[in-house]
Amino acid sequence: MAPRHLERHLVQRIGWLRAAVLGANDGIVSTASLVVGVAAAAQGRQEILIAGVAGLVAGAFSMAAGEYVSVSSQSDTETADLAREKAELESQPAFEREELANLYVARGVELALARQVADQLMAKDALGAHARDELGISEITAARPIQAAIASALTFSAGASLPLLAALLAPTGMIVACVSAAAIVFLAVLGAVGARAGGANMLKAVVRVTFWGALALAATAGVGALFGVAA
Repeated sequence: MAPRHLERHLVQRIGWLRAAVLGANDGIVSTASLVVGVAAAAQGRQEILIAGVAGLVAGAFSMAAGEYVSVSSQSDTETADLAREKAELESQPAFEREELANLYVARGVELALARQVADQLMAKDALGAHARDELGISEITAARPIQAAIASALTFSAGASLPLLAALLAPTGMIVACVSAAAIVFLAVLGAVGARAGGANMLKAVVRVTFWGALALAATAGVGALFGVAA
């Protein structure tokens, strides 16, 4: 009996990792930007914290709903493709067998061997073989709407709580500076952790996430200062 291949690949994390990083990043950036914008408009600490908490709650639900709707659409498409493929396997199995074999030929397998592989795979799980090799749908990449929604909501809340904590602890006259600096640090850590979990280049991820975060903070601080002066 051949030994089982137990190696786990980083691509297996792609479903939850994308939602988690997106949620945490959005939580930090949007809440920190909101806090900085309100603080730059010369509002008090209470108003700043109320705005930040409201942004956290609204953002968490928005992220969950957005992820669920988006990933559900992907799941619906996958389900429709699988249903069509199942019907084709039932109505024209010979054609589907040749179609699968030709996919292997295109990858460099000889035709005779490709047909043998197609026969054996279809004998075990015809729909699974076509889903994986023809449609590109596998257990690893399959859409999971509920998982994505929960991951996004939880990580958004976790990310949003960090700039709120910084706003709570910062001296009254230093809220803008402290929250901005803390948000950049949090984003850098998030970029590093996300890159580490996904096996990507850490420096590139950190620079990417901190650049856009700093840009958002600068923009909202400018808007807050403008309306604060105007008031």
